[in-house]
Amino acid sequence: MNETFRIDRPALRRSFERAAATYDAAAVLQNEVCLRMLARLDFIKQHPAAILDAGCGTGNALGPLARRYPAARIIALDIAVRMVERARARTPKWRRLFGRSSPVVLCADIECLPLANASCDMIWSNLALQWVDDPAGVFSEMHRVLAPGGLLMFSTFGPDTLKELRAAYDGVDRHVHVNRFIDMHDLGDMLTRRGLADPVMDMEQITLTYSSARDLMRDLKAIGAHNILHGRHVGLSGKRALATVEQRYEAFRRDNRLPATFEVVYGHAWKPQPRLGPSGHPVIEIQPGKRA
Repeated sequence: MNETFRIDRPALRRSFERAAATYDAAAVLQNEVCLRMLARLDFIKQHPAAILDAGCGTGNALGPLARRYPAARIIALDIAVRMVERARARTPKWRRLFGRSSPVVLCADIECLPLANASCDMIWSNLALQWVDDPAGVFSEMHRVLAPGGLLMFSTFGPDTLKELRAAYDGVDRHVHVNRFIDMHDLGDMLTRRGLADPVMDMEQITLTYSSARDLMRDLKAIGAHNILHGRHVGLSGKRALATVEQRYEAFRRDNRLPATFEVVYGHAWKPQPRLGPSGHPVIEIQPGKRA
C-alpha cells in the first residue's frame, strides 16, 4: 500500500478518544446506518449465543442487539478507551433488572482481535472497516473468531464517499485530505478469499446537507473522522487553503445547501460448517508443495 494512504493508528486512537464526548450528538449517519443494518436482521434466522460488536463506538447497537437476542452474551470492542466506557454506560437497565449480563467491553484493535477461535456466533461491525489498512486481514481475523455457521454483518464506506470534499481539496496542496475507500466488489472478493461463504453485498448513497463546508468539517471532527492518514498535512491548514476549499465546495451548492455524499456499503457472509467425510470426520484439504 502507498504509505501516503496508510492510516496512522496511534493518531486514529487519539482522534476517537477526543471525540467520545461529542460523538453521539454528531453521529446522525452512523445511527441511521445502524438502524438499516438492524432491519436486515429481520430476514436472517439466527439465535447467537455470543455477539461481537467490532468497532462499537459509544455503543449505539448494543441496546437493539440485546433486545433482539436477549440470551446472547455481547462483547463491545473499540480502539478507544473512552468510547468503550461510554458504551458500557449505555447498558439497558432492563438487562440488569432481569439479571441479564452487561456487555463485556474490550479496548482493542479490530485488526488483531483478543478473542479465542470460534468464540462468537455473530460479528456486527457498523462503519468501522474504513479505518483499517487491510480489510482482508480483518476478515481473516473475523473468520477465525466466528464459530462454524456464524454470521458476519458489516457496513463501511465506498469510493464515492465525501467526493465533494475530495474535489474541493484537489490540487490545493500536495497532501492527502480525504481517506481512500474500497469498492464493494473488492470487499466481496476479499470475503470469499478469506474463507467466508455466500457473501451478499449491496450499496446505497446517503446525502447529508450543510449550510457551509466548515459545518461538515466540524461534524467529521466531532465523530473523530478527520484526516489521520500518513500523507496528511501535520499542523493547522492555512487560512488561504481553507478559504480555497470553501470556495470550491460552493460549486456543489443546491437549494442553498451543500451536499456531502456517503456511499454506504453493506455486506454479510457466513463461516461455513466444516465439510465431513464418509466417516463423519472433517475433511482437511492438503495442497501439494512445490519441489525445490
